[in-house]
Amino acid sequence: IIIKDEKKKQRTFWALLNKKLLLITIISIILTFISYNYVSNKNLQLILYVTAYLLVGRDVIFQAIKNIKNGKVFDEHFLMSIATIGAFALGEYVEGIAVMLFYQIGEMFQAVAVNNSRDNINALIDIKPEFANVKEGENIIQKTPENVKIGDTILVKVGEKVPVDGILLSKKCSFDTSTITGEFKPKTINENEELISGYINISNASYIKVKSLYKDSTIAKIVELIENAASKKASAEKFISKFAAVYTPIVVIFAVLLSTLPPLFIQGAVFTDWIERGLIFLVISCPCALVVSVPLSFFSAIGAISKRGVLVKGANYVEKLTEIRNIVFDKTGTLTHGVFEVTDIKSKLLPEDELLKLAAYSESFVKAYGKEIDLKHIITHEEFGGMGIKAIVDNKEVLIGNTKLLTKFNIQHDDVKENLSAILIAIDNVFAGYIVVDDIIKTEAKSVISELKKLNINKTYMLTGDKKEVALNVATVLGIDEVKYELLPQEKLTYFEKIKKQTNQPTAFVGDGINDAPTLANADLGIAMGGIGSDLAVKSADIILLNDNIQSIVDAIKISKKTKTIVYQNIAFIMIVKIGFLFLGAGAIIGMKEAIFADVGVALLAIFNSMRILRMIKEK
Repeated sequence: IIIKDEKKKQRTFWALLNKKLLLITIISIILTFISYNYVSNKNLQLILYVTAYLLVGRDVIFQAIKNIKNGKVFDEHFLMSIATIGAFALGEYVEGIAVMLFYQIGEMFQAVAVNNSRDNINALIDIKPEFANVKEGENIIQKTPENVKIGDTILVKVGEKVPVDGILLSKKCSFDTSTITGEFKPKTINENEELISGYINISNASYIKVKSLYKDSTIAKIVELIENAASKKASAEKFISKFAAVYTPIVVIFAVLLSTLPPLFIQGAVFTDWIERGLIFLVISCPCALVVSVPLSFFSAIGAISKRGVLVKGANYVEKLTEIRNIVFDKTGTLTHGVFEVTDIKSKLLPEDELLKLAAYSESFVKAYGKEIDLKHIITHEEFGGMGIKAIVDNKEVLIGNTKLLTKFNIQHDDVKENLSAILIAIDNVFAGYIVVDDIIKTEAKSVISELKKLNINKTYMLTGDKKEVALNVATVLGIDEVKYELLPQEKLTYFEKIKKQTNQPTAFVGDGINDAPTLANADLGIAMGGIGSDLAVKSADIILLNDNIQSIVDAIKISKKTKTIVYQNIAFIMIVKIGFLFLGAGAIIGMKEAIFADVGVALLAIFNSMRILRMIKEK
């Protein structure tokens, strides 16, 4: 089976444009132009105007009728329908058509922005495979991912996506992780190591043992979270929805009063003049600019953030990112790689490679040793809890552990102070040296802490179960403000709650393990490592770093802050223009053309302003 590259490319503006709506809009403009300039017959002229109007306005009118049937009378569709039908009644045909025309143009640009953001999100989650090759006896049967069972063995060929989470049975295989992380980053998985669904095989056909059902796999969870993200509104969105629900009926009542009362009480006032003022008032007051631009801004932000390999579970969390003042980090797997490596060897009796060989046979330094372990060389192996290992390797008695182990066997040794992660080794009751093992700090961690402080993050904290000296060393290197160490899992949440109470400010927590899940769930904003994080941690978090790169936190905060600025710019601009034009319209200082600008023109400007968020994608 040949699998084509299914990754969706970012579409161009033209590709994102609604061609059908564009064609309808152009035809409407042409009909209006012909009727206005070249048709003298009044009946034919009216037919052309009505046709042009219905082409661009029928959707709005049908939606208004549908909403009225459902009990939702006062919305932008109702206001535009009443205002434009009224304009036709007053003979203002071109103005009535123009309202609908500019509204549809605004809809087209809004659709481009939304589809652009959706493309960004789809690029992140375009990972759902269409099939799985299941091994049954000597045969390979193609099944849907949903029908694969735990314990099944599946074959993933070169170019195919891993359909479900599993364990690699083959010796070694490289995978393209871009569908999960957002960046092309080949990753080598060794035999018996776990790999997650969505990876693309780029080296050799490999067998994988299924460890979870499709519905519980990484792919399914990400897709589900993305689908639910748009339903979680930010407080600014909720405010606009509530505002529009109250604002719209009020302006309708004012428009009715403006149209009917003055002719009754002002001598010489003509009903048609005041009805026109009322219609202008309705056109100006339409809240579509607010209703469209604010959700669009947050949706664009979710799309832009997703390009950094970050999954935000809702627009409310985009807004929350701008409010965070303190960030608490777990250490292992968050600020560090969570993989212990040999960083130094000090040998007093043997060559360093010989010392490492004995350590590899006695303890777990196989990776650093880099060679196959022949178990025939190991005669005995005894563990001393909390101290280390005693083994007989090649007829040599090897002690490997901490100072307590060597003291227990009355072995004189050097006082190793340079690093608490030093593993001491004695051979035949003589101190032989030590091996330094460190959990390597992530390369981006120091710059991330520094950048966060420039983004109005008041304090950074680290909570860890690691030893005091190791924790203090990491905190000092990274510039962490406060650190709590040697914590039991249940103590992390206790200390986090203390930090929240002491600061009385919105506080985020960043973690990856099962023991971090309670803290992630109780944080004002929980951020989990998606690649190496536990399922429970990912489920408990509000934001997931699918690329496990904490630099993405900085990127997400920057995008969120820009989004919030744009949202409030739009709200302020729209309200100032609306209020000003409402007074001008009520006083007959402006006409329908200016009213159209106040409504649709302002909406277009707000949409264009919101689309600036999408530019941050290119700034990656």
